[in-house]
Amino acid sequence: MTDTAQDTVWEEIRAEVALAAQQEPLLASFLYAVVLNHKTYEDAASFQLASKLGSTTLPGVSLHDLIDEAFAGDPAIGEAFRADTVAVRNRDPACRYYSQPMLYFKGFQGLQAHRVAHYYWEQGREPLALFLQSLASEVFGLDIHPAARIGQGILLDHATAVVIGETATVGDNVSILHQVTLGGTGKQGGDRHPKIGNGVLISVGASILGNVHVGDGAKIAAHAVVLTDVPPHSTFAGVPARMVGHPDAQQPALEMDHSINGGQPASGERDS
Repeated sequence: MTDTAQDTVWEEIRAEVALAAQQEPLLASFLYAVVLNHKTYEDAASFQLASKLGSTTLPGVSLHDLIDEAFAGDPAIGEAFRADTVAVRNRDPACRYYSQPMLYFKGFQGLQAHRVAHYYWEQGREPLALFLQSLASEVFGLDIHPAARIGQGILLDHATAVVIGETATVGDNVSILHQVTLGGTGKQGGDRHPKIGNGVLISVGASILGNVHVGDGAKIAAHAVVLTDVPPHSTFAGVPARMVGHPDAQQPALEMDHSINGGQPASGERDS
């Protein structure tokens, strides 16, 4: 776990929440329970996830222990959700505070639930991992298979109806909007899901299907259907998707520019 003396993200969250508790007394008990009563970000995140996912079949107290075990067993989970926190704060204009993702954003919460489920999948506890996936799907409205591998600095904006399949991988600093599918074609077994590079922006409603590779710094336009490999630093749009240009930014995910007209034209295109 991160040393709280050097944990600037957690310090910022606590300062924001302390001020919010003063400004909005009706929320003080909630804010103390979720943030201010805890010494570390891991403790607070564990409490929040357990509160969200607890049920009659697996009470929050038991979930709290399972989540704590995952955080202790793999410190990289804590590093990842700190990077995710910064990603949301920097890229989502609706996010004005570092505390908002953990407290209120189901895309962020669902991603952290996946990180816990993935830990147990990697430990060989597949039934537990699948159970946690099912809970997260019901509560947060997204469906990420616990075997999927997801990097750090991820923005799942809203995340409603996001689907990420079993053999999918997602690199670092990726932004994914709602209704995105990283799925199979339905005809293949084995390694059958997309591989997403670093810094990729995947816009609203895009579907990337099959064991295709999306190169670093690529941009996938809204509602595109990608069935072939996407070269690095290219923009793909359409149904089926094709190259229509190149992003201006090296990492489009950080800029969140969803236009497809900027940057250099694709090879063979001429000015109109």
